[in-house]
Amino acid sequence: MLALCRCLCCLLLSASLTGCGLPYYLQAVGGQLELLRKRTPTAELLADPGIDPDLKAVLSDAVSIRRFAVQELLLPDNKSYTTYVDLQRPYVVWNVIAAEEFSIEPQRWCFPFAGCVAYRGYFDKAAAEDFEAGLVQRGFDTYSGGTSAYSTLGYFADPILNTMVQGGQEYIAALLFHELAHQRLYVKSDSEFNEAFATAVEEYGMEIWLRRTRDEAALRRYLDRMSRRNEFGELVARQRARLAEIYAGPEDEAAKRRAKQAAFDLMRQEYETLKASWGGSSEYDGWFERSLNNASLAAVATYRHWLPVLRAELDTLGVEGFYAQMDRLAELSLNEREAWLAARGTGQSAASVFPES
Repeated sequence: MLALCRCLCCLLLSASLTGCGLPYYLQAVGGQLELLRKRTPTAELLADPGIDPDLKAVLSDAVSIRRFAVQELLLPDNKSYTTYVDLQRPYVVWNVIAAEEFSIEPQRWCFPFAGCVAYRGYFDKAAAEDFEAGLVQRGFDTYSGGTSAYSTLGYFADPILNTMVQGGQEYIAALLFHELAHQRLYVKSDSEFNEAFATAVEEYGMEIWLRRTRDEAALRRYLDRMSRRNEFGELVARQRARLAEIYAGPEDEAAKRRAKQAAFDLMRQEYETLKASWGGSSEYDGWFERSLNNASLAAVATYRHWLPVLRAELDTLGVEGFYAQMDRLAELSLNEREAWLAARGTGQSAASVFPES
């Protein structure tokens, strides 16, 4: 607890020294303290004869999933996900993403420990909405939504949350693999690399885990869902490339605004064609029912931009080799790392991209 207090005090001190953002840091510290204060050891709950049977089942699943993550995916074996917290709300945090009207790049906000990231998170939905409204007034494209889990990157022992267990066994597994991957490797100020790394580990782990369960139907459903997710990611990537060309053009703002709207109209048409090829699957309808803009594209691209490259590396190298490769990448500068990833995406050998040591 003393280490916890010191860490949180450092966070507040950093905010006060910068002269801004203190209310934001206060809500962040308060939200984190709430999680830590309400933790109950999972083992204690599982031994309680009065525990809800459904909760007992999912917590028991989480114990075995966490063991699999440590033993098979070589993810950190620490106190994380050995406790449980019921927050009595549907999401743990609400994230806000923003981008300028004529830019596909997300805004970055910088914080102690995490560096600069492509989103801003709030433990209170109303606070997130207020912040988003201010960005809209300033002319930004915005996108926001609740999230079921997040990682403190090993600084604290993250608990299992009620927001995580609501989606069932497969949902819990994906979240645990993803969030523990963030603890295994995190590079300050590179959200796209961090999220692609964690997502690659998540997807790789899910496929192995489902094969171990010998549930062929569940594995087929998962692989089909990942195929659709990949195609959706490609659709977003094409749209971002289309918009980048529009924004870089010589036209005035009014013309760019019209071209931007036409591009999103085209994207909706492309989605309908894609959806038909999926047999009418509606899993992305909700995303398209919202207002589409640069920020909503960035929210997807942050996770998907480098994913094909990293997933290919993981499939080729296996877990240990992949981690060694990623550790090496983490030591590069942002520009060097992006050059490596871009080159690998075109099939260029790693040796020709890494700087000489």
